[in-house]
Amino acid sequence: MAKIMHVQTVLIVEDLEALKEKTGETATKDALAKAVHHYLDCEYTQVEDMWAKKLEKVVKRKQEER
Repeated sequence: MAKIMHVQTVLIVEDLEALKEKTGETATKDALAKAVHHYLDCEYTQVEDMWAKKLEKVVKRKQEER
């Protein structure tokens, strides 16, 4: 039997809406579950510094908003 754990995270609203659209889910928890499952199964997600690249994108977007 699998253990289940409740987790939380902070996301930008636009990212969450894009995730829901891309996964085809309307509920946040379903979209996140589908995305995590895909991430764990996908061979192409093994990119070095993935989070650093994401952070750079967010910083750039925030600078452009100013």
